[in-house]
Order: sequence, then C-alpha cells, then structure tokens
Amino acid sequence: MSTHRGEPQSALADRDRVIAEQAERIAELERRLSADSSNSSRPPSSDAPWEKKPAKKRSSRGRSGRRPGKQPGASSSSLSLTDDPDETVVIEPDRCRKCETSLGDAAEVGRQRRQVVDVPAAPPPEVMEYQCVSKVCPCCATVTTPGWDEVASGDPRRDVLAAPGSPVRIGPETLARAALLTCGHFLPVGRSRQLLQALAGIDVSTGFLAGIRGRAARKLEKSFHAHVRALLTSAPVLHADETCGRAAGALSYVHVACTEYLTLMHVGGRTRDDIDAGGVLGTFTGVLVRDGYPGYDHLTQAVHAWCGAHLLRDLRSISDADPHGQLWALAMADTLVEAHHAARTARAEGADRLEPSVLARIRNHYLGALARGEDDNQGKHGPLATEARTLIGRFRRFEDMILRFTTDLSVPFTNNTAERAVRPVKIQQRTSGGAWRTLHGLADFTIVQSYLDTATKWGINKLHALQQLFTTGAWLPPALTPAE
Repeated sequence: MSTHRGEPQSALADRDRVIAEQAERIAELERRLSADSSNSSRPPSSDAPWEKKPAKKRSSRGRSGRRPGKQPGASSSSLSLTDDPDETVVIEPDRCRKCETSLGDAAEVGRQRRQVVDVPAAPPPEVMEYQCVSKVCPCCATVTTPGWDEVASGDPRRDVLAAPGSPVRIGPETLARAALLTCGHFLPVGRSRQLLQALAGIDVSTGFLAGIRGRAARKLEKSFHAHVRALLTSAPVLHADETCGRAAGALSYVHVACTEYLTLMHVGGRTRDDIDAGGVLGTFTGVLVRDGYPGYDHLTQAVHAWCGAHLLRDLRSISDADPHGQLWALAMADTLVEAHHAARTARAEGADRLEPSVLARIRNHYLGALARGEDDNQGKHGPLATEARTLIGRFRRFEDMILRFTTDLSVPFTNNTAERAVRPVKIQQRTSGGAWRTLHGLADFTIVQSYLDTATKWGINKLHALQQLFTTGAWLPPALTPAE
C-alpha cells in the first residue's frame, strides 16, 4: 500500500474528506452569520445596529441623477405671511442714529414684516353640562323623565352622553386625540397620558387610555370591516402578507389583505382556515400578489404572482455566499431587474403589455440563468449547493407566477404594499414591551390599524378620521380607488 509521509492512503483520504466537510460547514456557518434583511427574509428590525455595515448597492434601484433635497422648480412648503395677524407689534426708532434728532414726527420711508407663529398654552378643558329635567303631568301626576339619548341628533357628544356609566364623561375630541396617540402613533399609555395633559390640558387615567383602542374597535366592527371586505373581494389585484405577533404568552399571526387604497387585517394562525378567516382571500378571483409561503397555495381560484423583492433577496443570499461559483444567481437577479424596468417603462408610456420581442428576451435570459445554475451545481455537495438547487427548482416550477408582472402590467413587481401595511405590527410590538397582554388586544389593534391605514391611503388625516369615528361614525371608503 502506498503511503505519504508514513501515512496510509486511506487515512489521507479520510483526512481530506474531513477537511472538506469542515470547510463546507465553516462556509455555511459564515453564510448564516452574514444573513440580514438585505439577503434573507429577516425583517430590518432584526439587524443589530452595532453590526450593521453599509448596504451594498441594490441593483433593483438605480440613481435618479438628482441632487439630495428640494429640487429646482418644486413647490415650497415654508409658511407664508398672513394679512390678518392676531396681534401686531410695531418697532420704531426714537432718535436718529447719527445726530440724535427726535424721529417722532418723521416720515416713514419703509416697513418690513416678520411673523412668529406659535401655539398658546394648553387651555383648561371645556366642560359642557347636560341636565335631564323631569316633569310631573298636571293632569295625571305622572312623572316623565327623558332619556340621555334624546339630546339633539346633531350633538357630537350624543353617543358619549347616552352610554351608561359615570356622570362625568370624556368627550369625543379627547377620545380622538387619545386614540391618535396610542393607536395612530403607537405610544405607550403612560407617555400618551403625559402628552395629552401637556398638549390638551386634560388629565385622564392610564386605564382610560388602555381601553381607548377597544372602544374604537367596537365602533369599527359594526360597519367598517364588512364594507372594506366587500370592496377587497372585487379588486382586480390584491396583496397578501402575514407577520408574527406575540400575545397572551403565545405566538400569533397577523394577516393582511390590501390594495393601494384599502387595508384589512385579522389575527389567526398560519393554516388555510386562518388565512380564509379574514373573509377576503377565500372568495377572491383576481391576481393575488404574495410571497412564497405555501399557505396560499390552496387559493386556486385566484391567479398568483410572486413578490420579486423576496426572490431578489433569495438570489442575493446565494450569490453573496459564493460569488464566482453561483454566477447564475446574479444573472437571474439582473434578469428580474431588467424585466422590472421594462414593465415600469411600458406602464409610464401607457402600454397595456410588453412588446413580444422584449418578453421573449426576458424569458430567454431567465431560462439561460437557470441552465447555468444547473450546470454550476451539478455534482456539488453541501448546504449551499442544496439550497441553490432548491431555488433553481422553484424558479422552474413557478416561472409563470414569478414573471406575472411582465405578462400583466397591472401587477406590480413587489409585494411592498402588503409589507408596508403590516409593518405597524412590529412597531407597536416594540413600543409595548415586545408583546400584547391579550389576544383580544392584538385583534383590536388590527381593526383600528386597518381603519387608520385605509384613511391615510385616501389622504385623510388620522385625527380627522378618529374625530368622525367618535362623533357621527366610522368613515367608509366610497370605492376601490378615488378615481371611481
């Protein structure tokens, strides 16, 4: 038996095999350690700020050529002088700065204006007293007492006044501002109480602020949810996503179905029944833009489109781990970005489809990248090669779904609409100690956030939407889009 430096050939082979396995293992561990929100499905909030490096140039976004800041010709947003100030202070010279002559009767040759815009100190809260008068009938001596709900129908405090409870009530304007702080800006109840007292001059209990989201949710359940659900089911293109949220010591999921102008969220698990429980996706027949989660696969009545941003992150994960050995991943990413730019240009030009030659070129590049990937990973072993082959198989099986945005220009390249809509779940979770105390509280959050996000999409101020909610009732979107 041949030897090398006194070692048997079999021992050398075993040593080389162990070294190769260790090298693969080290490479895989380094790849996992380098994973962040730019090359995986991890959210940006999971990136450690002390380890965050400058982001690599993202090929899906190019330079616009404009300088940072306000662009030439853009309208200004600075305040303008008003012709009707609340108070005017005149600053006049008494004597000449040169010869000390009195200027009391001197002629005016010029006047400059400056205005200081400010807010007054928080006024004491307005107290409106309602008196319910009982009267005795002079004929039969019956005492008649009106109900608190018999106040004039146009009174904005009617609902608050008629509800059972203490003789001292918090009015709808305060309710709207309290909900704005806790629901619209995700502030903890303690800080919301301090802000409400400092800015509005009214002191309420933390218990009142803790219950304001529930009060808003009960009002929205009556009308807003059913109305938006009916609109979403008729949308031609719908976005869906899900994210986890901790409530009552367990993990739950928040599901969202939305469009550019509508948002509807609900709480559940990750099963098909939980997804359908929102009352939208189970009957939806349009184009559903979503990520690769297989929980949506049972929605066969819809036409599916895969989010391009998720695919680019998957491809980047493969490419970053082995830039020279996985060139196919970079080629596929470039193909998707090229297709995205082509579709965006076609939409801007008013076209309803891509030119056949452009579509054929995209598909040729797509299939070419896959063929290169299969050749590059043939016979390779290890976690990276296995993951690359899995990704290649996904691109093979779901080609139509992945390229849906090129064959139907009404379909966007990414699922960012849904990801933006569901992001407040993470914001609220961070400001509330990492979890909701009860599952009911998480459900109330999704109801109120659906309302506020929809109102914001329509250009309605959150405070105005909440004021209407606590006075005349929930604002309802009149159609799928403002243009209808």
